[in-house]
Amino acid sequence: MTSSGQLTLTNGVQIPTLGFGTWQIPDGAAAYDAVSAALAAGYRHIDTARAYGNESSVGRAIADSGLAREDVFVTTKLPAEIKDHDAAATSLQESLAALGLAYVDLYLIHAPWPWAQMGADHATGNALAWAAMEGAHEHRLARAIGVSNFAVSDLEKLIAASRLKPQVNQIKFYIGNTQDEITRYCQTHDILVEGFSPLATGSILSNADVLDVARTYDRSVAQLCIRYVQQRGVVPLPKTTTPSRMVENADLGFTITDEHMALLDGLTDTATEHHGPKPRA
Repeated sequence: MTSSGQLTLTNGVQIPTLGFGTWQIPDGAAAYDAVSAALAAGYRHIDTARAYGNESSVGRAIADSGLAREDVFVTTKLPAEIKDHDAAATSLQESLAALGLAYVDLYLIHAPWPWAQMGADHATGNALAWAAMEGAHEHRLARAIGVSNFAVSDLEKLIAASRLKPQVNQIKFYIGNTQDEITRYCQTHDILVEGFSPLATGSILSNADVLDVARTYDRSVAQLCIRYVQQRGVVPLPKTTTPSRMVENADLGFTITDEHMALLDGLTDTATEHHGPKPRA
């Protein structure tokens, strides 16, 4: 694995520059086998969530890997529907129990609003949940804390009401959908951006423009897409259940030229399918 670099969060915690996503991988053998294969392939950053329903299998795979706990960076997320201090604290304890871990490396608010109320203002509830996460950080149950799917306005409201600024914002990020306003705000304010769906859940792989650039490097479209995200200063979280693709996706020992980065920056409508929150300011 050639992409084992680290970035440093504002609190000094180091985070691997490539993660392995587990969204839509079912609990049980599928999640256990996928995470086991990813760890065997060299991934040291595993991303899950309470809402994914697979924390127990993810935790078993980590425990059975033989790796030292401190060598695996583990992220999980507070369900988007929880906008309350005590419920947030309880949910983290449930996640830790499911994972079989004494702490997580990163704990995120999964979204600024419940999924059934996408776009609604839950600033007060986010501040209450965040206070519980600040407590978890203080008591070393979470080495770092952050958010996911937060727009600039969501971030500003949370920061104004909080002691600690989020150290991470995890958003949808791929060639043609780079959410520039959110990314620029985060990078200006020292909030690390993580990019989920760097392959647009696979729908970017047939894009002719991206394929043309990938061919110039003798690389797959997936490798080009993931490396692009890294070169934008964002931590990609690709997901696959195929071990050979895990190895391929982590083989990122090449550099995209400035000219090609500019070309890729200018692409739009690269994905044939869309999911998750729509980009907003």
